[in-house]
Amino acid sequence: MDTLNDFGIKQKKYMPVFPKASGKPTIYIEGYPCEDDEPMAETDFHAEQITTLSDQLKRYFAINDLVHIAVDSFIYYSEGDITKCVAPDIHIVFGVDKYPLRRSFYTWAEGAVPVAVFEFLSDSTAHLDRQKKVDLYMTEIGVQEYFIHQPEMEKPAEFRGWQRSTSGSYTEIVPDAEGGLFSNALNLWFRWKDDLLTHVRLLRPSLPDGTPITTSMEEQQLRKQEKQLREQEQHLREQAEAMAAEAAERRQAAETLAKQEAERRQALEAELERLRTQVADSEDGTS
Repeated sequence: MDTLNDFGIKQKKYMPVFPKASGKPTIYIEGYPCEDDEPMAETDFHAEQITTLSDQLKRYFAINDLVHIAVDSFIYYSEGDITKCVAPDIHIVFGVDKYPLRRSFYTWAEGAVPVAVFEFLSDSTAHLDRQKKVDLYMTEIGVQEYFIHQPEMEKPAEFRGWQRSTSGSYTEIVPDAEGGLFSNALNLWFRWKDDLLTHVRLLRPSLPDGTPITTSMEEQQLRKQEKQLREQEQHLREQAEAMAAEAAERRQAAETLAKQEAERRQALEAELERLRTQVADSEDGTS
């Protein structure tokens, strides 16, 4: 079993295809602030969710150098107007160079807008995330897909998404029977799962066939398990080879012993025949 290798094959199979953007990587443009006084994450629940999902997405898209993924980073979407700015929890842009890292993302300079945006609901932003930001992301900025999710298990579950059509209008994505949403832009499923240890309702991505995308820690554990499995298989092979070698030695020893016994019997029979002949000759001589 080679789970990691199998995943790599699927990763290439399902990776979205898109053109390179018309602009160029832009680290910073003077006059556009790249920080504010707001905390990066509202709570530990949000921090856990943002860290986990961004880690999974960055690892999954690591094989493509034209995917930019940012966390709590400013997006400026109207040249010359610093008020036209938003900082989603996670945003993903296709067609732009992964590196260098940016202080902010300027849509006009890069020649691209995010294909997907994720916001995690908090008491202070939930109303904006559900209402104003839907139209802001989908219509004003032109994002292809926008998702909101409630990561706190103590609060009612809420996972919703919207997708933009080629005409510019947008509709809410219909969930499956389990409440999961499929991202056509990313070609990934997203479903949430309660983590009883952290009390975080974690949003987790998976491939179109349902194969989960692991976190870095999960992959390390998987590599460790596969290493242990390979070592066990090697140990079993060595045991089997040793047993086979031992059986071959016993078989060879038995064959040697049987040969020696046959030779001894032949020798005894020859000696008996010699003695019989000698006795017969002796009796003939005395008669």
